[in-house]
Amino acid sequence: MINPSTAPEPPAPRRAIGVALAVASGAAVAVQSRINGELGVRLDDGIAAATVSFGVGLLVLLVLVPAVPAGRRGLAVLRTALRGGTLRPWQCLGGICGAFLVVTQGLTVGTLGVAVFTVAVVAGQSASSLAVDRAGIGPLGRQPVTAARLAGAVLTVLAVLLSVGDRLDDSTALGFAVLPALAGMGIAWQQAVNGRVRVAAGSALTATGVNFLVGTAALLVALAVDVALRGWPAGQWPTEPWLYLGGPIGIVFIAIAAAVVRFTGVLLLGLSTIAGQVVGAVLIDLVAPTTAELRPGIDTVLGALLTLAAVAVASSLPRFAVGKGPFHDRRR
Repeated sequence: MINPSTAPEPPAPRRAIGVALAVASGAAVAVQSRINGELGVRLDDGIAAATVSFGVGLLVLLVLVPAVPAGRRGLAVLRTALRGGTLRPWQCLGGICGAFLVVTQGLTVGTLGVAVFTVAVVAGQSASSLAVDRAGIGPLGRQPVTAARLAGAVLTVLAVLLSVGDRLDDSTALGFAVLPALAGMGIAWQQAVNGRVRVAAGSALTATGVNFLVGTAALLVALAVDVALRGWPAGQWPTEPWLYLGGPIGIVFIAIAAAVVRFTGVLLLGLSTIAGQVVGAVLIDLVAPTTAELRPGIDTVLGALLTLAAVAVASSLPRFAVGKGPFHDRRR
């Protein structure tokens, strides 16, 4: 296990590659949000849409993980880590937060649009990433609140406010935005614990499989309650194959996050994926708006650009703790 007080600083080239991959995976999440949002509208049930998305991803992984040598080794090492106590069972529950995020996609994207949904997720994820890093939940151990990290998080929140500024008087939209904001808080914790599973298992694919297994189980329970209370989804099953690709896209996102969080830390990973999500979401809403015909305004576009600036600030400024000098030992 990594000792938080003595863990070496990740090499800058690896951190830069991690940031680039996280930005790309964030753009993929924006596509996933559009797909799951449309599926939720077609089925008229966000929980059913989320279950389908996670279920398809789990089916892919049930074939892929045992077929790949690294996946098989990862499963064996993971069992040993759980039995030996080097990995705690609660650290394998990140999929619950992923399941909640996918549920909110199905419930709210059709009303909010992809761009506003994404910036609502940003608000929760930014603040939560600081707290998760500070608590040392991720594989890099404790990360103090540095000037760069704090500045990046503040800029990201400002970007959110700028992006949704033209809708602050829309109480319905703001009410729906609470759900993705809560989901954003869970994403930071999910990325941290999935990173722990990846380190323990030695395989990002195995960590992704655990994430989807737990998430699908949680969604099946939620779907059973949903059906008991409201009956079967009232909508129709769509015939377009692309509406069932949300799960495979999620596999890519979870695998990349689990692999690179040990080089970036939770906050920088979060800000990088946020940048990809917001920019991707703006482009999607411009090219293919939801059924609500919500096209992003200039405020949303400027907010997306500001998130890119936030990532640059968080990853490039001197990394000393707030209230300390630049030579302060950040590994206390």
